[in-house]
Amino acid sequence: MEVTNHKALGKLQLIIMLSLRVPTPTSFDLRRFHAGDLGRRWRLSRDCLFSYSSNFVDRGIKFGVRSSKSDLVGFNAAEEETLPEGLQPELMPNHVAIIMDGNGRWAKNKGLQPWDGHRAGVEALREIVELCGKWGIQVLTVFAFSTDNWIRPRIEIDFLLSLFERTLKSELETLAKNNVRISIIGDSSKLPKSLLKVINEVEEATKSNTRLQLIVAVGYSGKYDVLQACRGIAQRVKDGEIEVEEIDERLIEQELETNCTEFPYPDLLIRTSGELRVSNFLLWQLAYTELFFAQELWPDFGRSGFIEALMSFQQRQRRFGGRKS
Repeated sequence: MEVTNHKALGKLQLIIMLSLRVPTPTSFDLRRFHAGDLGRRWRLSRDCLFSYSSNFVDRGIKFGVRSSKSDLVGFNAAEEETLPEGLQPELMPNHVAIIMDGNGRWAKNKGLQPWDGHRAGVEALREIVELCGKWGIQVLTVFAFSTDNWIRPRIEIDFLLSLFERTLKSELETLAKNNVRISIIGDSSKLPKSLLKVINEVEEATKSNTRLQLIVAVGYSGKYDVLQACRGIAQRVKDGEIEVEEIDERLIEQELETNCTEFPYPDLLIRTSGELRVSNFLLWQLAYTELFFAQELWPDFGRSGFIEALMSFQQRQRRFGGRKS
C-alpha cells in the first residue's frame, strides 16, 4: 500500500496503535515533551511506516524497521576499563543473564509508542554489552523473545523480529571489531527465513571471537530447552548410542542449548522492572544462580544499575549446597 497523504498516514498509525493495544491519548500535555522527544518520535514513526519488510507483504502493507547507520552509537569493548570502586576483579561473575523487562511500560510512562521502548531497550543492551567486555565478564545471556511471547499480536511480533534482524545486521561489524562472539539459542522453527539467514551469518562471522560471548535467547524458554534435551537423549537411546542407565545430569547438560558456551550456568541473573519471577528462563541452568531484581525498567537500567547488581553479587556467599567453616 502506498501512502500518499497525511490522512492515509493517520489511518495507518491508528491501525498500528490499535493492533499494539496502545491507549488512544485523550489529551496532549506539552510539558511531557521537548524538541528531542518529538524528533525521536517522528523518526520512529517514519522508520516504522516507510521501511519495507517481506513479513508484511501478505497483508498488503509493507513496513518494518529502518535505521540509518548514523543513528547507531557504536561501542568499544576491546579496551579494558578499571573496575568501578568497590568491585573486586576476583569476585566478578563469569556469566551474567538478564531478563530485559519493561520496554513497553517505559514507553507508556513517557507518552511514547511501544516501539520507542524496544528501540530504547536496544540502546540499553548495547551499553551493558560494552561494560561486560570491559570488566572481564565472559558470557552475557539475554532473554530477547520467549516462546510464550508468540501469543502476542502478530504485528508486534513481526516488529520485534524485524528489529532484532536489523540490529544484528547493523551491529555485526562493531561486535566483530570488539571481539564479541554471538550465539543465538531457542526454537528457530517459527523464525522468518531472512532472520535465520542473518543469524547464521552473524554466528559464523563471530565464532572465533573470545573476549565476550553474547548469547541471545529468541523463541526460547526453560521448559522448551529441557524438553528438546530429553528428546535428543531419547533419540540417542533409540538409536543404540547410549543406554538408559547412562543418562545423568552431565548428559542432560550436554543436550541443553547452553552447551554453546564454556560457562553454561549463570552466576548472576538480573531481572528489571520490579517483577520477582524468572518467567520460564534457563530453568535448569539457574539452579544455583544468584538472583537480583532491579526496580528500574530495562531502558533505564544502565551503568549504575549494573554496578549495584554486581556489588550485591560480590557480597553473597555461594555454598552450592555445602557449608563453609
